[in-house]
Amino acid sequence: MVEGKGSRLLYREVQYFRQLWIWALVLASSLISIWGVVWQIILGRPFGDNPAPDVVLIIIAVVIGLGLPIFFYVANLTTEVRDDGVYFRFFPLHLSFRRIGLEDISGFAAQTYRPIRDYGGWGIRYGRGGKAYNVSGNRGVQLELANGGRILLGSQHPEEMAEAVGAALGRRRS
Repeated sequence: MVEGKGSRLLYREVQYFRQLWIWALVLASSLISIWGVVWQIILGRPFGDNPAPDVVLIIIAVVIGLGLPIFFYVANLTTEVRDDGVYFRFFPLHLSFRRIGLEDISGFAAQTYRPIRDYGGWGIRYGRGGKAYNVSGNRGVQLELANGGRILLGSQHPEEMAEAVGAALGRRRS
């Protein structure tokens, strides 16, 4: 995908997963998986009533104990509004930016939404309102597409993002 080279940047926002409740769940899972390795391999006691083989515990500890916290630490949603389109990337799932051309946007609005009820949570989600890319909070900009689709981009500053989309489209936000 083209990353907007040569186009003028009107708005940029980078959001990370930094909510305390997410980190409590991630770190609890991480500590439990690491504790399983310590308990079974180092202390020599079976971890649970039907313990997994040592190699499985090690794999789980690496994936969940190390991989999960690293994933949530580096994961971010970057949104850019440029004079030729709206670009977004949900790193590390998207290595390059996705582009929605201005010609593909038929409408837009800053809005408050219910992440769990409307889309089933945070991340890259599908719901009644279309597709959503969100990291935290309950605010964003809903883009109405010419093909009838809808994409919600979560934002901590949705009014500013919507204003930039309006400027890019050459019309005022209604």
